[in-house]
Amino acid sequence: MIKKTAIKKTYYLLAGAILLLLPVLFSACSKGPQPVTCHASLDENLHETSLEKEIRNVMEKGISLDERRRQVPVIEHFFARLTTPERARNLAALCYFKTLGTPFSPIDLAEIALVETGGHRLSSRATSEKGAIGVWQLMPTQARSHGYTPREMRNDEKCAEAAVRTLLSKLATADGNMDRAKKLYCGVGSKAEAYIVKLRITRQALLEELDRSKTTVALNEKESAIQ
Repeated sequence: MIKKTAIKKTYYLLAGAILLLLPVLFSACSKGPQPVTCHASLDENLHETSLEKEIRNVMEKGISLDERRRQVPVIEHFFARLTTPERARNLAALCYFKTLGTPFSPIDLAEIALVETGGHRLSSRATSEKGAIGVWQLMPTQARSHGYTPREMRNDEKCAEAAVRTLLSKLATADGNMDRAKKLYCGVGSKAEAYIVKLRITRQALLEELDRSKTTVALNEKESAIQ
């Protein structure tokens, strides 16, 4: 009888200990390994992993999301002159999403693509004489410096990400001067001078089309209000 009582006491003590430890064990088990990201965040200090954070960053920079959205169909229109409608749509979407949370607008990324590989119909297979790869023409050393492989520059999404990261680094070197940053994106010397001229001409054409689209939308809204 005494032996049975001792066993029961031991059982209750063990059960009580397990119940006390359950919250601790649950907490430890619920903390699974943190996901490993293949590439660094565009923000060097914060890991931007959600669209909500990106949108907040955009709003903090005072950049209108409506203005960004209005740029997309214009970019798509220009891209469609050089490639298939589906590809034009996808590349225009990349220009929008990959510049969220950065100082750049979709047009900034679009004009670089048009100047870099417009003559190659925005092909992801485009390769320059010096070895620059993809729609946004990243050199292998540039790709690696941002955590990508040269082969990944054949992937439009990865190439767009690397282009934005490269442009961000050039912007820091240029002390925030956007034109100089874009010039440095190309390099230095006479080719860079010619490059920035092409960018300005391309940008002007994009902005003029954007103004026309805004006027059309305004007129349509006015007509709808009258009716």
